[in-house]
Amino acid sequence: MKLTDAQFERYARHLILDEVGEEGQARLMRARVLVVGAGGLGSPLLIYLAAAGIGTLGVVDDDTVDLSNLQRQIVHPTTRIGVAKVESARDTLAAINPEIRVETHAVRLEAANAAALVRGYDIVADGSDNFATRYLLNDVCFSERRTLVAAALSRFDGQLSTFKAYLGPPHPCYRCLFREPPPPDLVPRCETAGILGAVAGVIGTLQATEVLKELLDLGESLSGQLLMYDALRAGFHKIKLPRDPRCPTCA
Repeated sequence: MKLTDAQFERYARHLILDEVGEEGQARLMRARVLVVGAGGLGSPLLIYLAAAGIGTLGVVDDDTVDLSNLQRQIVHPTTRIGVAKVESARDTLAAINPEIRVETHAVRLEAANAAALVRGYDIVADGSDNFATRYLLNDVCFSERRTLVAAALSRFDGQLSTFKAYLGPPHPCYRCLFREPPPPDLVPRCETAGILGAVAGVIGTLQATEVLKELLDLGESLSGQLLMYDALRAGFHKIKLPRDPRCPTCA
């Protein structure tokens, strides 16, 4: 893929990185990334992937923009309240980088459509806010041999990991970490527990970074590690995630 003069200027700060260069930027421009959720995590994730020049971004979300979203979901402006989130995100991303393609999927990810959606992309980023979607994506990405970069948020903290158990040991999957979803009343959603909006920006931006690293084969993958962020203590720490030999998905 030969870059145009405008692309050389747009991606100049990538091109001067020895680890990226023209070949790496061309790889990003050919990539297809599926982002599940256009909310708190999906917003910074989509914005940075679009700015980086990801060739095709798929966005999955069946919700519409609400006023209460705007405190953290920065891909949506106030003028788009009531608009489908996938359409709002598409318009914002087009304004940031009109060269990329945005494929909108205004559906809820379910067992009936997950495999077909995942199969159409090179890598999947989970920005969902519910355990049913997280476990479904884990299982489908394993069966479809797609790398999954998954993140989650709480009130003042977040966590992030990469799962590619389809490569075999020692790579774990999400079920190696959490075998089954917790009881619904044990982990409150953000509409009842609250969330500091900027925390979504921190974790979503880190998630975008890990997606780019996987596509470019740069640095150390988070596969086998869980990165945890505590905003109140301004601290990060990582824990190792071993593969579970009795995991119902990847054993």
